[in-house]
Amino acid sequence: MASAAALLKSSFLPKKSEWGASRQVAAPRPVTVSMVVVRASTYADELVKTAKTVASPGRGILAMDESNATCGKRLASIGLENTEANRQAYRTLLVTAPGLGQYISGAILFEETLYQSAVDGRKIVDILAEQGIVPGIKVDKGLVPLAGSNNESWCQGLDGLAAREAAYYQAGARFAKWRTVVSIPNGPSELAVKEAAWGLARYAAISQDNGLVPIVEPEILLDGEHGIERTFEVAQKVWAETFYAMAENNVMFEGILLKPSMVTPGAESKDKATPEQVAEYTLKLLHRRIPPSVPGIMFLSGGQSEVEATQNLNAAQDALLLRAKANSLAQLGKYTSDGETAEAKEGMFVKNYSY
Repeated sequence: MASAAALLKSSFLPKKSEWGASRQVAAPRPVTVSMVVVRASTYADELVKTAKTVASPGRGILAMDESNATCGKRLASIGLENTEANRQAYRTLLVTAPGLGQYISGAILFEETLYQSAVDGRKIVDILAEQGIVPGIKVDKGLVPLAGSNNESWCQGLDGLAAREAAYYQAGARFAKWRTVVSIPNGPSELAVKEAAWGLARYAAISQDNGLVPIVEPEILLDGEHGIERTFEVAQKVWAETFYAMAENNVMFEGILLKPSMVTPGAESKDKATPEQVAEYTLKLLHRRIPPSVPGIMFLSGGQSEVEATQNLNAAQDALLLRAKANSLAQLGKYTSDGETAEAKEGMFVKNYSY
């Protein structure tokens, strides 16, 4: 009986009659290497230009994207009914403030406003363009409960987003806003963080594909008793996940804008932070997590201060311009609170805020 070694040898060695053929070396086959191809958006150059314009020095974004219901609350505070005519007058007041474009580079609009005309018949987007202000549009559909989470939320609105944004671009919008939130008191759970990051990444990719610069906003809610270190820890995790998800979705970082939350203690925390501490932690977060290719980082008030509008047109526009100038100076590092009213220094935090 042949040994196992002999059987193996006879099985793998060619027969003597085949040796001549076996000495011939076959021509190497062409090797196909699978490569990931990142397709640049057809709007790539325009996206970069828009992002740089909105992030221009000394100017910032006017958030006038209140829903009709929220706008109605403002009108009710001065005894006005929530009608389209009154909303039109209120929005006309904002966009026609003389010299607003000196301090404002972009305006986030609600859908009704994007297609709305001012009181004098001119389209609101045209008035903004005359002021040198880029029109933007709120595109998310609001927060809903996230099943399987610790009583947390996720942001809806991806269904049909591409078609809606294509129409918004035709109407004059050039950037978009999508707000999702992360709650520290409720965890945050791994599920909620990943859902927020992936939703933002899909929104950003769809927006760029339709010519709109996406403002990426995973808001760390102020609610809670936690300290500033806990906020910093969570923010690092959220932004790491968000940029990873955007990279996976081939989002062009040069064509986005960020709206991070400032790193602060929870609103109910016993350990208050000084402005210097907030600045230190916020800058440390940005240095650790934000790629240098991102052209602009925009902070909204974040619960800091507010000036209420009045029924007097000139006084209301003066108040708007005063606030816009103050934010312009802050962006340039030149702001001081000298001359500010006590009302302007009051906090704006609203627990469990939604709009």
